[in-house]
Amino acid sequence: MKSASKFEKVAARCWNLLNEGKPFTPIFVVGTMLLYHLAALGSMDEALALFGAFIYVVPLLILFYLFDFPLFLRNYLWVPFIVYLIVWNKVEIELLFFAVGLYFFFTVFFWGTFYYHLRIGTSWLNFTRFWKLVMKNSDSTSGNAQEQLPKFLLVLSIWEWIFGQNQIGGEVDMMDLSLFYGFIFLFAYILHRNLFDWKPAMYERYTKEAFPEPAKSLSEKVVVIVIDGMRKERFYEAHTPFLDSLKENGTEYMNMETVYPARTVVCFSSMFTGTYPMEHGIKSNMVWKLGIKVESIFDSLRKVGKTGRLLGIAHLVDSMGSDVETVTAVMHNDKADPNIMERAKKIMKEQDPDLFIVQMIATDQTGHSRGVLYDEYIQKIQEADALVEDFVSWLKREGKMNDTTLFICADHGQADGIGGHGHLDEGERFVPFFVHGPNIAKGKKVEEKQSLVSLAPTLSYLLGAPYPSHSRGKVLMDAIVQKEEKKP
Repeated sequence: MKSASKFEKVAARCWNLLNEGKPFTPIFVVGTMLLYHLAALGSMDEALALFGAFIYVVPLLILFYLFDFPLFLRNYLWVPFIVYLIVWNKVEIELLFFAVGLYFFFTVFFWGTFYYHLRIGTSWLNFTRFWKLVMKNSDSTSGNAQEQLPKFLLVLSIWEWIFGQNQIGGEVDMMDLSLFYGFIFLFAYILHRNLFDWKPAMYERYTKEAFPEPAKSLSEKVVVIVIDGMRKERFYEAHTPFLDSLKENGTEYMNMETVYPARTVVCFSSMFTGTYPMEHGIKSNMVWKLGIKVESIFDSLRKVGKTGRLLGIAHLVDSMGSDVETVTAVMHNDKADPNIMERAKKIMKEQDPDLFIVQMIATDQTGHSRGVLYDEYIQKIQEADALVEDFVSWLKREGKMNDTTLFICADHGQADGIGGHGHLDEGERFVPFFVHGPNIAKGKKVEEKQSLVSLAPTLSYLLGAPYPSHSRGKVLMDAIVQKEEKKP
């Protein structure tokens, strides 16, 4: 299987400008106005008037970038637009219809059909389902129609109104506009202060303050298989005999919670540093400054002369850098996970790392392109089960499972819509998570709520490495069986 090329890594970052909701809003607004007023750009005076009007909406775009308006809070986004209509009632219906049409063309046809067909081989008829997914989607991407529509309709209306005033030499009452922006800021602040209350609670203490540094390793090797985007209840519905046998003969964490925002690069960064976005610096899939700001589990292993590798898609390079072995994500989705697992065998055979992390992507990609409440999604989970069984069987034949701990988990779940994840809607927050191995308790179910940030310090504990510098997660001691040393 080919690694992700330099072009693919750059293309993935560029795509995130359109995929992530925060950068998408200003890009879409500017693009829409330029297309709508294409003829006006031929005149210097008209172009200057258009640019001058844009300055007036920059504060509004900044405000929408700062505040998320997740889940039900997005319904309140219509309030400022309604207030604008009542106070000013300055709208150009043709522009708004053009913007709505352009938005659904981008999300439903370009993204949901053309992009997914070229990248993972979905049908040219995917738009027949994808439009419904966009309308229901609640995550933090540009495909969240209920969040994006009121945002860009308001910004475009104000921009067009001021542009019209500039053309006729009219004046804009800056006091009224400033008061309106002040109202939106205060409105957003109050909403987020009082209603945005479902972020997971963070561990305040560092791991090293609560748990002693491991004196020695308990496992020779640890393998972590992350089935990206596997929704917990859909996993339970699927026929997965091998994964079921692992969790029934190991320790399962029944309430393992992901982090906020539940985006892949954010989750992986938290899982393998042991801390939260506020510290490691990765706050969305759109990584403005490459590299995490803190130590990772890979840094910890290097301190004791051990090695770790992460096999995943190009996005993960943005946070974990050279510790990632990349795989190309541009292939038919039916081939993605089989090729990844073949590459995993090659890495284990040639590099034999002490810690090996594998990201399986087909389940997540099916959720995004086809939705999580359909049979295709269940099918991909079942295919993952067979591939994990084949990989573990191969490890046994190679003699690499004798003293190996195996973790199976998801980085986040997926909500309804386009496999949404980010704002922790239903189906996103709690993920499958179980551990199996010679030092792991068998048949144990841990009901206490835990966090994925606990993965990194637990890996350190098992492999006899210091905890990553800013790790706040708990060592998952419930799962670990301490064997007594044999007396001479």
